[in-house]
Amino acid sequence: MAKKKTTKALRDAGDAPLMLGISGMRGIMGQSLTPEIALRYAAAFGTYLNARQDGVRVLIGRDGRRGGEAYYEAAVAGLLGSGCSVRRLGIASTPTIGHAAMEGYDGAVIITASHNPQEWNGLKFLVAGTAGHGKNEFGFASAPPIDKAQQIIEQYQRGPEWLPPSTLRPAQEDHDASYHHWLDVSGLMIELLGDRGIAQLMEHGHTGLRCVLDAVNSAGATVGVPFLNNLAQVVQLHCSPGGIFPHTPEPTKENLSGKGELCSVVPGVGADVGFAQDPDADRLAIVDEKGRYIGEEYTLVLSALCLLEMLEDPSQAVLVANLSTSRMIDDLAQRYGARVERTPVGEAHVASRMIQLLAKGQHVVLGGEGNGGVIWPAVSYVRDSIVGMGLTLALMARHGKPLSAIVDNLPSYAIIKSKQDIPSKEAAQPAIELVSKAFEGRGRIDLQDGVRIDLDEQKAWLSVRASNTEPIVRIIAEAPNDKAAKALIDEARALLAKVC
Repeated sequence: MAKKKTTKALRDAGDAPLMLGISGMRGIMGQSLTPEIALRYAAAFGTYLNARQDGVRVLIGRDGRRGGEAYYEAAVAGLLGSGCSVRRLGIASTPTIGHAAMEGYDGAVIITASHNPQEWNGLKFLVAGTAGHGKNEFGFASAPPIDKAQQIIEQYQRGPEWLPPSTLRPAQEDHDASYHHWLDVSGLMIELLGDRGIAQLMEHGHTGLRCVLDAVNSAGATVGVPFLNNLAQVVQLHCSPGGIFPHTPEPTKENLSGKGELCSVVPGVGADVGFAQDPDADRLAIVDEKGRYIGEEYTLVLSALCLLEMLEDPSQAVLVANLSTSRMIDDLAQRYGARVERTPVGEAHVASRMIQLLAKGQHVVLGGEGNGGVIWPAVSYVRDSIVGMGLTLALMARHGKPLSAIVDNLPSYAIIKSKQDIPSKEAAQPAIELVSKAFEGRGRIDLQDGVRIDLDEQKAWLSVRASNTEPIVRIIAEAPNDKAAKALIDEARALLAKVC
């Protein structure tokens, strides 16, 4: 029998894809993804957990998108029917759920399609580690590593195991998870504000900074607004609980520009910074006081700078980032004598490497991805936009300078992200092999995830890999200027055209 692949695209509703892979399940509501599928997938997760221990406790929450209620309730039913003890968080950000999972839970289900458009939804899972009931060695749940993700997929393919009614327990409600999340992160920020920031906080009750939050009318507002109110003056933009996205929800420059959007509102209201979350609030993009889109790549760099500056001996620090993350993080680490560890793309890979390094006694300061995802082990092993906003504000409060001045003092590169449709992830492999062969002898080749070629003499790199969440090949190039980055993209596209 052929070995089952970890990620595959299933087309069972016309052209609407159901994506089932290591990052969870995503599909178009009412087409490839139905409440019945959500029920069975959640039940399979419950069955997977129950096969390993008794008395399984699971959290469940959802992003705020319209229509998510049906999938949330279906997933609750699946978890209950498979014998789990379930605590319902309602609308809650993914990092809020990750933070809540530290309290002795064996897993969590998040009803979200992350940055995907309005009609999409899906299920993501968090699992606890193996060193203790409901906890991993460091007390937090994280996205399942590839072997556990594969086991969950295989359980779904086999079908769940339904337990008799006499063994089932009612679900419980939890309305305080967002409060505990933002309060804990706020407490950690105090020591990072520096004398200047603390003086402002004592005198005014906030840092003196003014920010705009675009929560895309989704889960991020439930935790982002009160968190920011505790540190700054906040202008709310698209922070209603209605669940209708005011623009395409991925926090890109294109989606945040235009009249009435973040890039124009920030200078329009005289704010110092603008923050944009995706629907489940695990990604963060930043706009400076001039309305310039700083973007998602700088989120991790600014957060790392905030922490590295405060270390007595940053030479022992380790930063973990995936292979699609800007080389800015390498330049920053070199400035402080720190080290960067690279992983395949995906939150699970970053979190897993962080935990492995911590278990070896290494000083892991921060992890994350160039898509605006920041993982701070002081809070959780889940990408957290609240952490990214807090660390950025703390950095600004300490420096007492405009964000644009701080950013302009960082390494600068041009990064171009492109994509190409493919019928399946497996269809990308011939293209990856062709690109790898074409660049032999020109740079350092890393095959952990697709192919990444580091062209050190040019201060550039190229990555070609199949997406874990969409039927596409992602092509990313970074170089000192747009012309050099585009040349790498064009070269990769020409190679892909031969086989895709």
